[in-house]
Amino acid sequence: MIKVNKQDALNYHMEGKPGKLEVVPTKMVSTQHDLALAYSPGVAEPCKEIQADKDNVYKYTSKGNLVGVISNGTAVLGLGNIGPDASKPVMEGKAVLFKKFAGIDVFDIEIDSTDPDEFIKIVKSLEPTFGGINLEDIKAPESFKIENALKQQMNIPLMHDDQHGTAIISSAALLNALELTERRIEDIRMVINGAGAAAIACAKLYLSLGVKIDNIVMFDIDGIISPDRNDLDTSRAQFVTMRKIKTLAEAMQDADVFIGLSAGNVLAPELVKLMAPNPIIFALANPDPEIAYEVAMTTREDLIMATGRSDHPNQVNNVLGFPYIFRGALDVRSTEINEAMKLAAVYALAALAKEPVPEIVHKAYGDDTITFGRTYLIPKPLDPRLITTVSPAVAKAAMESGVARKPITNWEAYELELKERIGMDQKLMTRITNQAKKNPKTVVFTEADHYKILKAAQTVSEQKIAKPILLGNRAQINAIIQEHNLNLQDCMIVDPFEETDKREQFAKLLFEKRQRKGLTLSDSRALMRDRNYFGSMLLEVGEADVLISGLTRDYSKTILPALQVIGVEEGINKVAGMYIVLNKKEPFFFADTTVNVNPTADELVDIIGLTARTVRFFDTEPRVAMLSFSNFGSVRGDIPNKAAEAVRKAKLRYPDLLLDGEMQANTALNRDLLREHYPFSELAEKGANTLIFPTLTSGNIAYKVLQEIGGAETIGPVLMGMRKPVHILQLGSSIRDIENMVAIAVVDAQNLKNQHI
Repeated sequence: MIKVNKQDALNYHMEGKPGKLEVVPTKMVSTQHDLALAYSPGVAEPCKEIQADKDNVYKYTSKGNLVGVISNGTAVLGLGNIGPDASKPVMEGKAVLFKKFAGIDVFDIEIDSTDPDEFIKIVKSLEPTFGGINLEDIKAPESFKIENALKQQMNIPLMHDDQHGTAIISSAALLNALELTERRIEDIRMVINGAGAAAIACAKLYLSLGVKIDNIVMFDIDGIISPDRNDLDTSRAQFVTMRKIKTLAEAMQDADVFIGLSAGNVLAPELVKLMAPNPIIFALANPDPEIAYEVAMTTREDLIMATGRSDHPNQVNNVLGFPYIFRGALDVRSTEINEAMKLAAVYALAALAKEPVPEIVHKAYGDDTITFGRTYLIPKPLDPRLITTVSPAVAKAAMESGVARKPITNWEAYELELKERIGMDQKLMTRITNQAKKNPKTVVFTEADHYKILKAAQTVSEQKIAKPILLGNRAQINAIIQEHNLNLQDCMIVDPFEETDKREQFAKLLFEKRQRKGLTLSDSRALMRDRNYFGSMLLEVGEADVLISGLTRDYSKTILPALQVIGVEEGINKVAGMYIVLNKKEPFFFADTTVNVNPTADELVDIIGLTARTVRFFDTEPRVAMLSFSNFGSVRGDIPNKAAEAVRKAKLRYPDLLLDGEMQANTALNRDLLREHYPFSELAEKGANTLIFPTLTSGNIAYKVLQEIGGAETIGPVLMGMRKPVHILQLGSSIRDIENMVAIAVVDAQNLKNQHI
C-alpha cells in the first residue's frame, strides 16, 4: 500500500484552494450579453420551457450529468461514525473519482442527521437537483431502510455504493473463480464473515447469481446468524442457518468460498486448511484483510484469493463499478438502478477479465503477464475499456428492464461519446508512476541542497518510484533534512568535494572526451567541482541510471554539462524538449519548447521524429501538426516556407506518421474548422494532438501561457534524444513537477534498450 505522510495529506487538501472540488462554468460569461443570457432576463426562457415540460430540465441544465454524493458520516470506511463534517473530505474524494473515471459531475452533500426518516425526507427533497444519488458511508441497518425508502419514493437512479459496489465487483470475481475451479454456483458452500451493509448486499447479489441460501453461513461480531438469536434485525434474519453449526471452524469445514467483510486477521491459517480443494477466499477488510495474503497463500497452494488491497492480485475495488454504472444509468435517463443493471455490470466485468489485456494495461502495471487466471479474476482499475464495457451493459439492461426514459439507438456513436467524456490524460501519470514502481532506478539529484528536491526525493523513495542519490554539500543537505523532518535516511548523500579520487577519475574521463574540443585537463578538474558535471559523470559511468537537474539554474546552462559528458543518442543530430499539456479530453504534446532556438527544416524533421517516438512512449498515437502563422500556403514567408518544407521531408522519412501542415494552431486543434475549410488534411478526422513549433520562441511562449492562464496542467520538459536519461527541470518547478519528471525519467531508463525518449 502507498505510504502517506500525515502532513502531506493535510497540505494536499489545504494548499491553494482548500478541498478537492470547484464549480467551473461551461458557458462564456464575459460580456453583458452573456450575463443577460446566463441570468436575468435570458434565464427565464429555459425556466418556462421546463415548467411546461419537466423533462426539459435535462435539456437546459446539467442535471443529466450530475450526481449527489450524500452521507451523514456514520460509517466512514476505517474511521467509523465521525460525523458529517469529518466525512466531507471522503465525499469530495468520491466526487473526484466519478469525474476522473466517468466524466460525471458531483455535488457532495453532508447531512447532519442520524434519524433515518429525517434523512430520507432531506434526500427526497433534492431530487430536482440531481440526475442520480450515490449514498455513501451510512451505517447499517439504517442504510437499508434509507435506500429502500428512497428507491420507492424517487424517480432517479440511486445506489448505496458501500453495499452494492462491493457486491458487484466481488460477484464478478466469484463467477470467474468458480469457472477456473470448475464449480457450479448452485453447488458451492459459502461462509460470510461479517453482517454489515456490504455483507448483506453481497449475499443478496450472490443469491441472484444462483447461490443457494441454504448453502450460506453468515457470522457477525456476536457469532453465527442462527434462529437462536433474538437480536437480529430483518436484514440479518433472512440469513439464519438451520445447519447444526456453532463456530467458524465448523462452518469452514469443506467450505468452497469464504467472504470476509469484517475485521483484519480474524481468519486463522488452520481454518483455511479445513476448506475444500481449490478454496476461494475473498478477504475484503481494509486495510488489513481477514487473513494476510502471504499467510493464506503459503497455507494453501491451491487457494484463489482476492483482497481490497492494491498491492495484491485481484483487488476488489469499487472504482471498477460505481462510475460506469452511474454513467450508463444517467445516459439512458434511468429511473433507478435495479437488479438487472447490477447483474449486467457483474457479467460485463467478468467477461472483460477474459479478454486479451491491451498493451496500455500491461504498461500501466509494469506486468506483461496479465492474463485471465487465478491472479487476474477481474479487470484492473486503469483498464480504459471499463467505461465502454460496463456503461453500455448497464444502459442496455436499463432499457431491457423498462426503466430507461431515453433509449440509446446508435451504440457505435455512444461508444465514441464515452471515450470523449474521459480522456486518457486523466490516467497518463498514474500509468507512468505504476510502471516506474515495477523497477525503480537510481536517480541522481544534482541540487539536493534545495528543500523541493529533498521533499520530492522523499516521496519517490517512499513510494518506491526511484532510489535517490542526493548530490551536494553534506552539511547543508542534512540541515535541511533535519529542519523539515524529512525521512531520507535510506538515501545516499554524495558530496563532490569529499570525493577527491572520484573527481580526479571523472576529470580524466572528461578530458578524454573533450581534449580535442578545447578542454584541458586543468579545465576538466575545475568542471568536476560543478555538480551538473559530476552528476552527469555518475550517470555516464553507470553509478546512476537517471540525472535530474535544472530547478535553480537556467536551462541552457544545465543541459550543457550533460551534452558534453553524456552526449546524444546514436543517429540523432539534435536533442529537443517536449511538454505534455493535460486537457480534460486528451493529452497534447508540444515540441520543441526548450532547446532549439530557430531550427532549420531538416532539424524540424528530426524534432518531428523524436517527438512522435516520445508520444508513443506515452501510449498515445501521435497526430502531428507542423505549426506556423499560415494555413497550407495562405501566407508566404520564411517560417511558413520552412514549416512546409519540413512537412514534405518528414512525410518521406516517416511515411506511416499522421502528419500535416503547415497550419495555424487553432486550425490544427479545431476538427470542425479543418473539416469545413481543409477537408483534404490528414488531420481533418480527429485533429492534432502533437504540435511542432517552428521556433523556440513560439513553443516556449505557448506552453507557458497555457500553464499560467490556460487552466491546463503541464508536465515536463521531457528531454528527447539524449544517449542516457537526462531530464532538465523547468526553473522553479513545483514538488509535484519534480515527482512527475522522476517517474517519467525512471520509465525512460527502464526502456533504454527498447525505446529511448
